[in-house]
Amino acid sequence: MPRISLTPPRTLLMRIGAWYSRRTYGKVLDPGQAYGHNSRVLFSYVRLEQQAAKWNALDSGLKHLAVMAAAARVNCSWCMDFGYWEGREKGLLARKIELVPRWRENREAFTALEALVMEYAEAMTETEPTVTDELAAELIARLGEAAFVELTAVVALENWRSRVNSAFGLTSQGFAEACTIAPV
Repeated sequence: MPRISLTPPRTLLMRIGAWYSRRTYGKVLDPGQAYGHNSRVLFSYVRLEQQAAKWNALDSGLKHLAVMAAAARVNCSWCMDFGYWEGREKGLLARKIELVPRWRENREAFTALEALVMEYAEAMTETEPTVTDELAAELIARLGEAAFVELTAVVALENWRSRVNSAFGLTSQGFAEACTIAPV
């Protein structure tokens, strides 16, 4: 059960946000409802998400795996649910998305670069980050500095999302169940 009401004041910003959310995702997103109790925080967060959506130095598949690995490490069920749906919407293989929380036991399903990206996302997500010089250097060598900066920023953004959603007590909103799950 959420720790914060999901019925914020019906301000103009919230009505526009609810309309956009229904149009884009098929339902009003619970995190938006929670943020709606503070319009300045909501507005700033939405602007950050809009700007982050324009980042394009990092391959979108790698970016999604990094986000999912960070969400899995924080154990944010809302983020995992939405991330599964979002990955399917982006055309990623269902099997690969499902294996992200257990990628180390299923390395054969991922390329070496994908595994490296997920390792970095996890290392960054630890309560005291465990990113090593060697891990960062290998990613910079393989991705380039611009993509490395984007990878780092997107993992930090997912940490924000996952930690806020977990603190709010948000859980699955049924996105994954709405996907057509291909046979494994």
